[in-house]
Amino acid sequence: MQRTHTRRALAHKISRWTVAAALATTSAFTATTAWAQNTTVRIGFQKYGTLTVLKAKGDLEKRLAQIKVDVRWVEFPAGPQLLEGLNVGSIDFGTVGEAPPIFAQAAGADLVYVANQPPAPEAEAIVVAKGSPIKSVAELKGKKVALNKGSNVHYLLVKALEKAGVKYSDIQTVYLPPADARAAFERGSVDAWVIWDPFLAAAEKQIGARVLTDGKGLVANTQFYLASRPYAEKNPQVVKAIINELEKLDVWAAKNPAAVTDVLGPQIGLDRPITELAVSRFAYGIQPINAKTAAEQQKIADAFQALNLIPKPIRIVDALPPGVAK
Repeated sequence: MQRTHTRRALAHKISRWTVAAALATTSAFTATTAWAQNTTVRIGFQKYGTLTVLKAKGDLEKRLAQIKVDVRWVEFPAGPQLLEGLNVGSIDFGTVGEAPPIFAQAAGADLVYVANQPPAPEAEAIVVAKGSPIKSVAELKGKKVALNKGSNVHYLLVKALEKAGVKYSDIQTVYLPPADARAAFERGSVDAWVIWDPFLAAAEKQIGARVLTDGKGLVANTQFYLASRPYAEKNPQVVKAIINELEKLDVWAAKNPAAVTDVLGPQIGLDRPITELAVSRFAYGIQPINAKTAAEQQKIADAFQALNLIPKPIRIVDALPPGVAK
């Protein structure tokens, strides 16, 4: 796990950024009016990461109750589905991996990057069954590989194949959400599965899935926090409060992995050894989106476009808050 920033350093970063400052077009929009018009923030989450821990602890509800804002949590099986929810207006804020915002932006979603966690490359992997004869990524040529299309692991697959000298078109991709992919993997209907924690940890512990490669040295696997741009523009105080609570949580979580395991386990419905393994691969230290991270996202977007995985080129800068160096 990575050392978190001090509270003073975090406060300095937020003072340079924050949605409240960045989205200055709302300067005439008072806090009282914002909270009166928007009494509920709808947050999309997955069974993973610090946002789920924040949900379990209830600290955000206490913080927002002071300004008469309720919190409604909406669960999604993966990032692409979460951002589809954001695009159609069923949620206001959520967290996903690297690829989903790119696919969503290419589909016309009006979203804005808010912040991100540090990289966690070991929290995703390409796995094969315990008894599989496949020993390397190169041996996936001609094989069926399951993954959730547009999820964070999509880029891992692209980069792993590239390193192994296998064309993306030389494998048979089978697009399935995690639960269906696990079933297909266990049946032997697919030869490999590209998946993230805690599903990865569960597959390793429960069925002996063997890792061909994780993301280390291949991809960053950065978790992003995103908001609907219209919501962020109208409610910068609420977005700022969410980020502040996540900062506090990161400081606590980095020092208390056992407690994080205790809190997260019941939320994701997995036993302690599995949850503990997933937690060991978390990355702490939430930070404002910056030009360097945005440039890395642009590389991913360009790679997807070159493979015709997204229908058109996109510019990540179009989804950044005003004030971020571009």
